[in-house]
Order: sequence, then structure tokens, then C-alpha cells
Amino acid sequence: MLNCGEMQDHGSGLAVSGLQSALLFESPEEIYARVFREFKPRTPLPKIHVEFCRFANPDSFIRLETGVIHVRISDLLEGAPAPVQEALAQILLSKLFRRPAARIYGHRYRLYLNRRDVRRQMHLVRQIRGHKFVSGPQGSHYNLDAVFEALNAEYFAGLLARPRLGWSRAASRSMLGHFDPSHNAIIINRIFDTPVVPGLALDYVMFHEMLHLRYPVEHNGARRRVHTKEFREAEKQFTRWKEAKEILRKL
Repeated sequence: MLNCGEMQDHGSGLAVSGLQSALLFESPEEIYARVFREFKPRTPLPKIHVEFCRFANPDSFIRLETGVIHVRISDLLEGAPAPVQEALAQILLSKLFRRPAARIYGHRYRLYLNRRDVRRQMHLVRQIRGHKFVSGPQGSHYNLDAVFEALNAEYFAGLLARPRLGWSRAASRSMLGHFDPSHNAIIINRIFDTPVVPGLALDYVMFHEMLHLRYPVEHNGARRRVHTKEFREAEKQFTRWKEAKEILRKL
């Protein structure tokens, strides 16, 4: 922990400016007020209310209502350093006033979220607070357990542990499937649970999500790589890969 008496280190040449020192002791409301004045220097400062909430994800929301700016932030970020809090203030107020936020603030915010200790905390919070609907593997036409085990035997030598499997609540054309590592679940779009859509398409989507078990997300600084080079190369090992992709394109 850095104490007030340690703010300047003459031996190393490290010094904290008056502004930086002030930032360390600003309240969240003071941070948002200062950033507000940067955006609206001639506008009277409205009342600002900042609340840290028990969200399952590091979500943040801002709205202007009856002359009051309401900010709701995940309590995962309550202990974030002042520069990260300021970056989030820049991002949220930019959104409120429909202006592009400077890239440095987005970079700083992502860099913090990608810290190993922060990612570990987010993962635990999702497990504890998150409510994951998993319908179960049996659909109207297909059983996801059977699909998973067939692909596991063919492509993974049967070595993948089977996660929770389920169908989405409703058919959708936006997300075909996803793997949720916090709840160890693969959810497949219900659009595939019909004889109209070729089974090859379902097999490919399940195979894609299974690869996320084999190749976890990589984090490097502010970058988050979901589909790594190894992931993409392994994906092409799927039999009739191009044909399956064409079916999905038409969907």
C-alpha cells in the first residue's frame, strides 16, 4: 500500500503531481462532476448520484432524469484505481452526450478488466450471482448429449468432459450458440432443433462451441482473443466445414 508520505521517491525520480494526488482522493461523484465540466463547461453542474450495485457482470449504466445524472456501476469496480474510475466516467458520459470517447480511456478500462485478478473475481461473481437458464439436452428432434458425445469421439478422442447442455429459450438468427465458462454450459440456438435445418449445421455449431473447451480465451494486455490462431486451425478440421458454413450463411 502506498502511504501519503511515500507519494514522492527522490531516489527513483518518481513523483506524483498535485493533480494525480488529488485524483486519488476524489469521490466517485467528484470524478463524474469533473468529467462533466470537461464536456459541458458552460452548463450548470447537475446533481450526480453514483451507486455501486451487485451485478453479475461488470456492467455500468448512466441516465439523465429530471436534472439528475444517475450512474449505476457493478460493485466489481468499486475498488478500481482512480484512473480506471475516471476512464469509465469518460466512457459513460461520452455515451450520455453521444460523443466518441477518446481511445485511451477505452484502452485503460479494458486493460484493468483483463487483469488476471480481476478476471478471476468476475468469474467467481458470475458463478455466485449469475442465473443461467439451461433447458436440458433433449429437444423436439435432437438430443444434445448424443450430438456432443458423437463429436467428442470423432474429433477429441472422447477426452472432453461434457458440460451442461441446453437449448436457447427461443429460436434466433443472431447467436447460433455460445459457451459460458462461468456456468460450464453450452447453449445451442433452438433454430437447429428442427428437421428443416440439416443436422450438419447443428454438428458444426456444437463442434465450434466444444473448441472453446479445448482452446480457452487468451488475454494479452487490453486484448481479449476468443478465437485464437490455434482455434481457427482446429475449426477447419471439421468434416464438410465449408458446406456447414454455407448452410449457416443461408440461415
